[in-house]
Amino acid sequence: MNAFTYGLLLQWKLDIRSKSLLITCYGVPLIFFLLMGGIFTSVMPEMKHTLIPAMIILGVSMGALIGLPPSLSETCSPSVKKVFRANGVPLYLPLAALFLSAFLHLMLLSVLILLLAPALFDAVPPANLFLFFAALAVYTAVSLSIGCALGLALQNQAKLVMFSQLFFLPSIMLSGIMFPSEFLPDFLRKAGLIFPASWGYSLMLDQGFAFRNLWPLLLIGAAAVLLWNPLLKKQH
Repeated sequence: MNAFTYGLLLQWKLDIRSKSLLITCYGVPLIFFLLMGGIFTSVMPEMKHTLIPAMIILGVSMGALIGLPPSLSETCSPSVKKVFRANGVPLYLPLAALFLSAFLHLMLLSVLILLLAPALFDAVPPANLFLFFAALAVYTAVSLSIGCALGLALQNQAKLVMFSQLFFLPSIMLSGIMFPSEFLPDFLRKAGLIFPASWGYSLMLDQGFAFRNLWPLLLIGAAAVLLWNPLLKKQH
């Protein structure tokens, strides 16, 4: 337990020093939030009620699907794995440390957006903070589970970046956070339900924390986690 705690603290420090993770977990999401928050609420005043969950979905998705996989792929590189094996450290420990460290970073990003949005853009805060953070924790964990599966499945950085973006872009565009999903053609609206962002967004809205929005997220997360074991075995 002490070794795992030390590993988590070490991973947290490494993440803070990682330019790529800082850019995807803080830099780009916050810049997009600061630039587009005012535009969204000016063009669509009713978005003041949904701006906070929408921007958080974007930030968490970017950090989990684009920021995490390359870091995990580097951790599972042959040279790093040799160090783990030489010291008798199973590969699932650095995986768990990276998962928890990224989870904490993304929760911190979400708190920043939650605090800044009402002051900067007159956004309406969630009516029930407990349910909001419960929904946020579920969505963040599910997104990171998918990010871990991508990072374990693909060791080639070029392919990993491509597949991460292929998952991230439709996840955001079809989720309803930019514009109501009702504006989409029926087949695209249904395609968006494959991705966790649609369900996470619905879950985070006021009155949205319900089993109808929760079970698809849990199913997607469970499917991603089930892939970890065979992918980890493949690494050895």
